[in-house]
Amino acid sequence: MEKPLTEHIRPDGKPLSLKEYEAVGGYSALRKVLGGMAPKDVQLVVKDSNLRGRGGAGFLTALKWSFVPLDAPKPKYLIANADEMEPGTFKDRILLESTPHQLIEGMILAAFAIQASESFVFLRWAYKVAAHAIEKAIHEAYDAGYLGNNILKSGFDLDMHLHTGVGRYMCGEETALLNSLEGKRATPRAKPPFPQISGLFGRPTIVNNVETLCNIPHIVNKGSDWFKRLSRTEDSGTKIYGVSGKVKRPGAWELPMGVTMRELIEEYAGGMQDGLRFRGALPGGASTDFLVEEHLDVRMDYAGVAAAGSRLGTGTLVVLDDHTCPVGFVKNLEHFFAQESCGFCTPCREGLPWVEKTLQSIEDGKGREKDIDLLHMHTRYLGPGNTFCALAPGAMEPLQSALKYFKSDFDQHIHDHRCPYHAIPATLEHA
Repeated sequence: MEKPLTEHIRPDGKPLSLKEYEAVGGYSALRKVLGGMAPKDVQLVVKDSNLRGRGGAGFLTALKWSFVPLDAPKPKYLIANADEMEPGTFKDRILLESTPHQLIEGMILAAFAIQASESFVFLRWAYKVAAHAIEKAIHEAYDAGYLGNNILKSGFDLDMHLHTGVGRYMCGEETALLNSLEGKRATPRAKPPFPQISGLFGRPTIVNNVETLCNIPHIVNKGSDWFKRLSRTEDSGTKIYGVSGKVKRPGAWELPMGVTMRELIEEYAGGMQDGLRFRGALPGGASTDFLVEEHLDVRMDYAGVAAAGSRLGTGTLVVLDDHTCPVGFVKNLEHFFAQESCGFCTPCREGLPWVEKTLQSIEDGKGREKDIDLLHMHTRYLGPGNTFCALAPGAMEPLQSALKYFKSDFDQHIHDHRCPYHAIPATLEHA
């Protein structure tokens, strides 16, 4: 099984130095491109590879690049979105901390493909180890002539900067990220214009996820057909999948796109902890719909998860067991989303705290029958098309699916005027 993104990660997790990265083929893709390929050639090989964005939306990478006018005057910008704040998601952190030069090479290639002259790594504030690794790697790349003016005597210029964010979930939305990078409040922008035409400081800009960019050097080196063969499905390549929750071996693994949820949980995560039973999972981080036992054999790719009624998102499972209260589980998620709302639009600003308070009331044994209808109403009015960005609709996904699959738990809370899970012995609850 080929694992191009992670195969050279050191056992101790420390970042590969420039020499170590070059020793395993690092920057050979950059030399290949700057040795005679045109920007359109790079776009074409990525297009043929069918690489989709790994940040959650799954948009075709080369198609996104194609919206940037190649003849537009500089500056143009390339940004790596490393603001990994989706609850349950930790895949990019592995790449940032362990193979920073892989990201830098991918960013240079992407910048060349759109003819950007300046690039940024927009990093989550809490990733201190990653910040040190990236900063050091950027300096090494400058010293080696991979960044700066006239890279490898090709005539292509690119500067790169590390920018540490201030810790808002909203910065993961690309236009809010741009506002933050400009020193403004991190609120989303109206679209159109799209960032590919008017992004950072009003100039053409591409924002790509870390995992997405790390795939680029391998696609350039080995070709689009090779990348397609890595997958079990039409969605090409490998994917860094993760599993968290009360499983025996929580973690992250690079696997062929299209493995099943059952394989991830039972084979790689070691199954549920002793005495616990699987009830459901959020397949792509906190802002996705629950999948349950009947979905365990669903392929974890964009089409497979969508057909089951959820989204692949980041591909990082958050597992719910039978000794964890679904109401409390979802309440914790809604608390996070309510805190992280930028407050720009009324449904999100006012609706999410109301949802959280309603769930807290049910969890405390003070719920009423009509609270279920109230929650259903919020899943509609905070859904797609009713808010300025996707934060509130994403927050409604775990709630609407919990009301569907765990309705009996909500009813029991209301009828018994207490949370039934509070009576579970601590030895089992924390097994």
